[in-house]
Amino acid sequence: VQLQASGGGLVQTGGSLRLSCAASGSKRSMTVMGWSRQAPGKQRELVAHITDDGDTNYGDSVKGRFIISRDNAQNTVFLQMNSLKPEDTAEYYCYALIGQRLAWGQGTLVTVSS
Repeated sequence: VQLQASGGGLVQTGGSLRLSCAASGSKRSMTVMGWSRQAPGKQRELVAHITDDGDTNYGDSVKGRFIISRDNAQNTVFLQMNSLKPEDTAEYYCYALIGQRLAWGQGTLVTVSS
């Protein structure tokens, strides 16, 4: 399975970005797709995940600002990030749970300037 993330970049405080992650190479259902992030010098943390029937879960630091969604037909997960803050600066990684296997994509860098 390959996960290809895109959409990162530089944005000012208060701005928005939309990340995408397309999965390929598996015919099995991806029961969970999501995003985590890692800032320099910090541990990786959950951002959000979504199940194949649409249930969502968010990290406390992004609740009310980020929205996760997915297109099951395209095996793609999206992360709409609004009201961005400098503390959202991090490498963002997408992942997918396929059976009992957790697959990770490469990171996409999000930088929020103050």
